[in-house]
Amino acid sequence: MPKYKLVLILWVVLLLSAEGQSDSAFSNLRLNEIQVIGSHNSYKNAIDEALWKLIFQKDSSLALTLQYEHPSITKQLDLGLRGLEVDLYRDPKGGKYSNPYGLRVLKMLHKEVKPYDVKNELSEPGFKIFHIQDLDFRSHNLLFKNFLEEIKNWSEKNKNHLPVVITINAKDQIINEPDIKIPLPFTKSALDSIDTEIRAILPNSKLITPDLIKGKFLTLEEAVLKNGWPEIDSVRGRFMFVLDETGDKLKDYLDPDGSLNGKVMFVNSEEGNPTAAFRIINDPIKNETYIKELVKKGYLVRTRADADTKEARENNYDRFKKAVGSGAQIITTDYYFPSKLFKSDYHVSFESGRFIQRNNFVLKSENSR
Repeated sequence: MPKYKLVLILWVVLLLSAEGQSDSAFSNLRLNEIQVIGSHNSYKNAIDEALWKLIFQKDSSLALTLQYEHPSITKQLDLGLRGLEVDLYRDPKGGKYSNPYGLRVLKMLHKEVKPYDVKNELSEPGFKIFHIQDLDFRSHNLLFKNFLEEIKNWSEKNKNHLPVVITINAKDQIINEPDIKIPLPFTKSALDSIDTEIRAILPNSKLITPDLIKGKFLTLEEAVLKNGWPEIDSVRGRFMFVLDETGDKLKDYLDPDGSLNGKVMFVNSEEGNPTAAFRIINDPIKNETYIKELVKKGYLVRTRADADTKEARENNYDRFKKAVGSGAQIITTDYYFPSKLFKSDYHVSFESGRFIQRNNFVLKSENSR
């Protein structure tokens, strides 16, 4: 039996038997008093091997960073992951990303090509999900609306689940290469359309919104710092969306008065701003002290256990250990299972193979006050 299959079997046994792994075990805690492991670029399927080799020949450094994959969103949620991430591309008319350049190259070279977009979903208007246009385009959910339907269906079958935090990147980066499509920019109206697409599928009762947390306080930040986050039992079965952008995109998403009134998504505003509540600080080694300070004050923080396949290739857990110790509530990884694309035993979880645990850093900090 291949080693990775044995590891998967052992992990399933642990997940079924581990005391406290069930979402129901975290009653009487607030949302910021748990730590969860989530996935980075949660939708991602592996690049076709022949295409990956072509990318490697042109830019080996880039190719190495792209060598990871995930199972379906439903399988990730069933495992206990409570953090997800998606990349959105605009396509209001539909068809912009049909027949990607990478597939055309493989066909010209007479390489075997796995089926792609067999339902012709890319011809439909609406946000698309993939990593890099024309190169890293395989996704479990090509359409954002299908992703939303999948998490909604899973939630309805698991009504008491812990809140799931979903970060969203609004991608419009231009790649200066011939034949690579130029994405449409994310304008203010386009950013508002993300909310529209979410609300078309998920009712307010399924969402943790800035308004819900703000309550009667003047600002969202004041609510978080003075009132804190809600008890978990009051927000079970919900999803929390966060726009993972800074600069103009962040500003454009805000209301004209600079608030998040009526918005679906939280934003990555720096502390001291009225919309500050959730911070995305990706490097827990460089920013361990900073993350600890944010968590102590009451912010939710997402950080990363690994990036660009580097830690997995080196079997290096230093970054993950710093992430856990920092108290960051959401820790994302590409490797809750060992890689099947290159040789490595690297995989992250909490004690006994769990993906959810009490946030000891927060609880100790509160007890010491």
